[in-house]
Amino acid sequence: CSPLSLSNKKKDKKRHKKKEKRNEENIFILFSLFFQLKIKNMETQTITKSKKIIKTTMRISGSEAIVRCLIEEGVDIIYGYPGGAIMPVYDELFKFQDKIHHVLTRHEQGATHAAQGYARISGKVGVAIATSGPGATNLITGIADAQIDSTPMVCITGQVASHLLGSDAFQETDIVGISTPITKWNCQITKAEDIPSVIAKAFYIAKSGRPGPVLIDITKDAQFSQLDFSYEKCTKVRSYNPIPKTDIATIEEAAKLINTAKKPFIVWGQGVILSKAEIQLKAVVEKAGIPAAWTILGASAIPTSHPLNVGMVGMHGNYAPNILTNQCDVLIAIGMRFDD
Repeated sequence: CSPLSLSNKKKDKKRHKKKEKRNEENIFILFSLFFQLKIKNMETQTITKSKKIIKTTMRISGSEAIVRCLIEEGVDIIYGYPGGAIMPVYDELFKFQDKIHHVLTRHEQGATHAAQGYARISGKVGVAIATSGPGATNLITGIADAQIDSTPMVCITGQVASHLLGSDAFQETDIVGISTPITKWNCQITKAEDIPSVIAKAFYIAKSGRPGPVLIDITKDAQFSQLDFSYEKCTKVRSYNPIPKTDIATIEEAAKLINTAKKPFIVWGQGVILSKAEIQLKAVVEKAGIPAAWTILGASAIPTSHPLNVGMVGMHGNYAPNILTNQCDVLIAIGMRFDD
């Protein structure tokens, strides 16, 4: 080999070594960046996970937890009448006067009717509270009315201490047993730690699907006991399906009946208003050109001035729509129950 070729080989080796060194440096930089990003990502994930897991809790009494649960649900007004078994809640209400306004009624039945009126006007859940025994039983008429008229309402009653249940103690009444046929759901709480989850479930059930009343009976010892309070709103209850699945085949079958009918007639009720389907109802009525009547609770879904609105049905309604219900060959009932 000539001296020139040897020097070229040495130069090539040096270049190659420099390239390798650069590549190693680049790989090191890439790996270091990758690990930095991964560590940051892991830190972010850890923070996110810790945020999900860690819940802010405070040690409070059951009675205070009841009031705080109501505030969490957006309640700013409640109706009630005090008594011995619910007095711990009233003591706590005094501390939260700036957040919840309490309306003192002259009778517990008045509290339920007032809560109903509030719920219908505001679209929120009405809340009524009462003591045990006669206080609780006085709520029954209003609860039954709320059940029939699909009004969202949560009633909270005080109860004797849990160790006295079933002993015919002073002002002890089985309000859960009494109210079962006229509530969407009811529950008796005997432990303070159950208060947040039960109240969250109560509000969810009261306002979802077809609205209605829910009753929560809370023993006095549960109101006095301490718990680590944290609140999470309920969004789902196992075995409770407030929005049933739409069966397209059934809808198509109904459409065929309506299209082939000679004297179809629509009667709508409060379900249209509760589901905020006034625009859709009007569109169906106008597209099909079918005369429509309303029940007393369905008033205002379609203006009375509308040419296809023929008036109110029922014993307090107009003569013409009541006759039409007997003369039609297909009666289309929308959001109503067949009442008198």
